Amino acid sequence: MRRFDSFAEFWPYYLREHSVALNRRLHFAGTLAALLLLIAGLISHPAWLLAVPLAGYGPAWAGHFFIERNRPATFTHPWWSLRGDFYMAWLMISGRLERERARLGLA
Repeated sequence: MRRFDSFAEFWPYYLREHSVALNRRLHFAGTLAALLLLIAGLISHPAWLLAVPLAGYGPAWAGHFFIERNRPATFTHPWWSLRGDFYMAWLMISGRLERERARLGLA
């Protein structure tokens, strides 16, 4: 298991593990679905909360196992991986992900 001392150190590794655009899109869809289910569970019915992990991790793990063919960072760095999911989603929404990938030499 690789050790990271900060999120700034982890982030390039995280982004390298998401090199295929379809995998990044699956992560985005899972993150968005998980957020929507979380909101639904908080304002509507708590049963929706049970679906949050499945909606969030299902598409992401499928992307890793079947597209990237690598092991999800969630298994070894769960909190930084979750933070990476949200940061990558934010960069996608704001249109800055490709610029960030280029900055890190990953484009």
